[in-house]
Parts: sequence; structure tokens; C-alpha cells
Amino acid sequence: MADWLIWLLVAAGFAAGELMTLGFFLGPIAIAASAAALVAAVGGGAVIQAITFIVLSVASLAILRPIARRHIQMPAQIRTGTAALIGARATVLERVDSEHGSVKIGGEVWTARPYDEDHVFEPGTRVDVLKIDGATALVSE
Repeated sequence: MADWLIWLLVAAGFAAGELMTLGFFLGPIAIAASAAALVAAVGGGAVIQAITFIVLSVASLAILRPIARRHIQMPAQIRTGTAALIGARATVLERVDSEHGSVKIGGEVWTARPYDEDHVFEPGTRVDVLKIDGATALVSE
């Protein structure tokens, strides 16, 4: 069997292992094995292949793993747009009832309705944004 094919099988094995563990330890090693396969395909000897694999394994783990760990420690979901407004505090500017109303959320004026249609909020009341429905904030105390 050709050396490059063996290295590709090794890379595939490491990649499959990475998918099973998700620890971002085997993935960088799979990258190094792929590079060793490339060296083998262009005619590099066994020593050069091994050196390529070892050097790139260490380098990719030293460079890529810390980056991946930082991203793993980020919040699971970074909210943007209107999703970022959910849970925010708002101040009622105009009486909010089932028909109409407006609130100020983070410096912006939004039309608003109560989340529970039976509630009414008077101007000056602090409310929480529970949902954004189009351009309307659904709020509750």
C-alpha cells in the first residue's frame, strides 16, 4: 500500500475520533497526518514524512487548540438583532394595552403590547421584554 494512502487513512481515523470526542485534540493531529500524506505523495521519504507529522502535530496543537478552547468557553449562543432584546428592561413611554403602546428599549422606541393581553402598563413603568413579534415588543412586569 502506498505511503500517502496510509497517511490518509491515519488522518481519516483521527478525524473520525475527533468527531466522536469533540475535544479538539485529534483534529489538529489529523491535519498533520494529511500534510504527511501530501509529503509522501510528492515523493518525500519516510523520515521526512515522520518529521512533517511530528512537527505539524505539535505546531497545530500549540496554535489551534488554544483558539478552539477560547471559543468553547464563549456563551453557547451569542444573540444579535432583535433576539438580543429579549430579557432587556424597557420603560413604558405611552400606555401599553392590548391595542397600542410604546416603550423605550436601550435608547430606541418600540411599539409594544402586553405579553398577557389582560395587563395594562402606564407610562414610567419598568417592564421586561419577553418576545419580539415583528416590530412590536411583547412586555410584562
